Amino acid sequence: MRHLVCSVLLLLCSSWLGVHCKKLLQKSSRVSLPLHHNRQSSKRCSSFVSTQIACLRHASTNAADVKIQLLSTSSTNDGGYVPPPYPLDDNGRPIDIKSNQQLLGGLQTPHSGRKFTPTHPSYNNSTSSRRKSRLRSKLSRLFRRNNRRFTEGWYYRLTLPEYNESFVFIFSIEDAGRYIKGEKSPLTLACMQLLGPDDTYLVQSDEDDTKFWGWKYAQGFGCTFEWKDDEEDGDDSTKRHIAAMTPEEWRDRVKSGFQILPFHLQGRLDGHDGTLGGVKSNQGIAGTADYDISLRPVAGWGQYSPLSSSQLQQQQTNEFRAAKQISYRQLSTAGWLAKFPVFEPHWQITMAHARATGSLNWNGTVYEFKDAPFYGEKNWGGAFPTKWYWSQCNSFDDYPDLSFTAGGGIRILPFSFLPGKRTETLGLIGIHYLGNFYEFVPWTSESEWEVSPWGMWKFRGRCIDNKGGQKYEADIVVRTDDDVPGVLLRAPTKEEGMQYFCRDSGFGRAVVNLWELDWDEESRDYVRSPNKPPLIDNATSRQCTVEVGGGPWWSTWKVKSEMSPILKKLIRLPYAFRKS
Repeated sequence: MRHLVCSVLLLLCSSWLGVHCKKLLQKSSRVSLPLHHNRQSSKRCSSFVSTQIACLRHASTNAADVKIQLLSTSSTNDGGYVPPPYPLDDNGRPIDIKSNQQLLGGLQTPHSGRKFTPTHPSYNNSTSSRRKSRLRSKLSRLFRRNNRRFTEGWYYRLTLPEYNESFVFIFSIEDAGRYIKGEKSPLTLACMQLLGPDDTYLVQSDEDDTKFWGWKYAQGFGCTFEWKDDEEDGDDSTKRHIAAMTPEEWRDRVKSGFQILPFHLQGRLDGHDGTLGGVKSNQGIAGTADYDISLRPVAGWGQYSPLSSSQLQQQQTNEFRAAKQISYRQLSTAGWLAKFPVFEPHWQITMAHARATGSLNWNGTVYEFKDAPFYGEKNWGGAFPTKWYWSQCNSFDDYPDLSFTAGGGIRILPFSFLPGKRTETLGLIGIHYLGNFYEFVPWTSESEWEVSPWGMWKFRGRCIDNKGGQKYEADIVVRTDDDVPGVLLRAPTKEEGMQYFCRDSGFGRAVVNLWELDWDEESRDYVRSPNKPPLIDNATSRQCTVEVGGGPWWSTWKVKSEMSPILKKLIRLPYAFRKS
């Protein structure tokens, strides 16, 4: 009976979604990046401020010209990297980027924008916005947001090979605007967690969710914990309406907090040692951190231009001469159903590969870096899985353009209120290398893992799906030394909020291999190509991030990923529009 009910419900769901499937694909599958060069605009736009002025002057004349000017600011005369500009409002502050993929380099992934409903005062400045906010509030109470627990979190990692260190930046907002029986949720929290040298840990948080803002479309959000004292800046009520700022204004006005824009990461933490005391203020030994980082996205979650400077230079030169366009197809990490509250928590890699330039001050020690490996992802939903593993690395010896992410866990199935199976265990692997994206996901591939409670992570993926267009096999092994215990980090839990719930370390020793598969008539199966070298041959790193979370972790977790056949068919609907 349960299977019959599930089938009927899923068929109804698929019939409705099938109507919109093609529209969704057109909206999120491909973006075009014009590559015309404009020397005159390059000279005009040599700095952030001058670029903004130039772009605003031409905004009313020719939209295509503006796009070219925005793109041409990605380099300076001395070869240094200058982050592209942002559209500005009347006050000269960055605003959300709704559909300008040219500005974002064609690499913005689905779900880059916020999923939570912000309570920041800047979203209620007009009568129309207040009316929309009230309507959204009523709908959210009816369907999801305000009547049950909801959290959204962002994870970024900076790797510094020259220092043999890595830094992790974790930002989260929990239960924004949520009330329980007329009272504000006790789990409401805006939080910044940083993981630093030798797996040290700092944290700062605030229970005022109205300080947290987030863009709806592009990857932009932030929270000002405390403003600098400046009588000329106006009173606190005026400051509270300020959301995104230019990097220059943020440096001048914010005493503690953080801000993330598509091409910039800034923050000042004035908190405490996260290994001691709780997550809220004044618990534990005081600690500080200050960071100001420019970002150059390389890969989102899909195809991209290779990082190799010689290849990229030649590729761009040929494209400039031919006056052509290139397209990058960015994907939802967990499939197109992530657009709907079907599976939770949701997961999206937003920057599988990027380069970072800037400085970071950790408790008085200053780190300066240029073109350092950088990575970003996000989660949203009611809470984390009951048990999971995760690993990521984009800093390899002799493989500068290689990045991989592997993760999996136990998730609750839709309609789990019915009798029978309530959960399923799934995992995936994603590899970006030389402009190609190798995806091993449950609906197109076979994957399995063997993860110990701590110290060993083994992943294997095999994709022979005709519609997926890939026939590859990946093998990844990561280990930590006995003297690397990792550090306990906090993650959102369903009933108790931010609690110690996972163990991380940035000192994993990784070995990655990738092979192309060919058809073998004798075995009647796809096998590793005997006449071709591996696509990736024992790529190694000593700076791989590893994580285990939830539990229980009494013994080694060895599982083969298996997705429900009905759900696999549903999530594979977009493949019906692809060519074999």
